[in-house]
Amino acid sequence: MRRDSKRKAEYDRRGIGARRGGALYVGAVEHPARRHLADTALLAEWKPAYRRGAAMQASLAIVGFSLGVAAWWQGGDWLWLYGAIVLIANWPYTLLAIMPTNRQLKATDPANAGPETRALLEKWALLHAVRTTLGLAATVVFLLAAVR
Repeated sequence: MRRDSKRKAEYDRRGIGARRGGALYVGAVEHPARRHLADTALLAEWKPAYRRGAAMQASLAIVGFSLGVAAWWQGGDWLWLYGAIVLIANWPYTLLAIMPTNRQLKATDPANAGPETRALLEKWALLHAVRTTLGLAATVVFLLAAVR
């Protein structure tokens, strides 16, 4: 692997690691802590956290995908491309599987939150876990490509 490809690989590992760290934090720390809140506070806390997290994770996915494609283009190792595709697979998954739940949650006024809102947030947490798993899989593929 050329020196430039190694440098891009290092940037890619950092980018994917940052993205996975954020998604893992949400699933392992932030959302479990929310579960102790009353229904109204639970939704009121989720809304701004979701808005900020979505912007951060989307941009990190683009960066990780772009760097994975660049490493594949320069070095020719298909694992970089495979990792980039697994990473960007979060986008269609989010649009098709998670977005309907997100829309319901965003449309609910926190003052009207109740047990059905809590159930939707639990569903959201399970759907988000799939996103985290896709990101972890991409991380593993990128790491394999980096040590080849």
